Amino acid sequence: MDFGRVITAMVTPFDKDGFVDYNKTTELIEHLLANGTDGLVVSGTTGESPTLLLEEKLKLFEHVQKVVDNRVPILAGTGDNSTKSSILLTKEAERLGMDGVLLVAPYYNKPSQQGLYEHFKAIAKETNLPIMLYNIPGRSVVNLEVDTVVKLSQIDNIVSLKEAGKNLDQVAEILKKVDQQFSVYSGNDNLTLPLLSIGVHGVVSVASHIIGNEIKKMIDLYINGNVTEAAAIHRDQLPIFQALFSQPSPAPVKTALEIFGIDVGGVRLPLVELTKEEKESLFNILKGTG
Repeated sequence: MDFGRVITAMVTPFDKDGFVDYNKTTELIEHLLANGTDGLVVSGTTGESPTLLLEEKLKLFEHVQKVVDNRVPILAGTGDNSTKSSILLTKEAERLGMDGVLLVAPYYNKPSQQGLYEHFKAIAKETNLPIMLYNIPGRSVVNLEVDTVVKLSQIDNIVSLKEAGKNLDQVAEILKKVDQQFSVYSGNDNLTLPLLSIGVHGVVSVASHIIGNEIKKMIDLYINGNVTEAAAIHRDQLPIFQALFSQPSPAPVKTALEIFGIDVGGVRLPLVELTKEEKESLFNILKGTG
């Protein structure tokens, strides 16, 4: 399944009391779809999935599915460090009409490569939905190694990988060994262009909340052979890519959206909002890049 070139890992909007705000969610979805987004991830890392209750996730899946109304693919973040919990949530996502699921490598448990393989295999067996694996060693501690990804790619409904590590050699080796139908996405905005050069399909992006059109243009230019122009966009937007991860995500991108007049509320503890000085710094970076 082609999930698109620019997939936005959508923030979860909250009201002033910290509850999920579904009206704001609708407004955010329309903003994203009008500004370069080809697909959505709901309740991923950027969506603060570890702090969302099960019932909140289910209601969020259902709401987003209704608002999107088949305009773009929706991936539900159903990964957990419990295989059983991941299976239950994945089944619910399928029941609610999601187009696929994003499964993060189990965090905290520190499973072996065999444990990682068995975890994802067990979930895949219980659903017909296409699965995007999510490798993010910086948060999960464990790394989905090349041979494990290749072995998992041979399971029919495991069709893609979001790679949020920083090892380009590993990505190149994966792309060399998997079937051409298996897609790999950059999980880091600042590595999208470098990874395009070795064959990734696109990006699961945070920065697309505010510069989605620019990211999409950069990818299109590169694919069409205009490498110099694509590189110029990358260099111009690099300060934003960096600023949005200057503090624990998604606090910076939620602040950036607020600066752009899109109210998505704050973050949930244990995350905290940016300080006055941090907000001023972010504002100046956004202003400086136009």
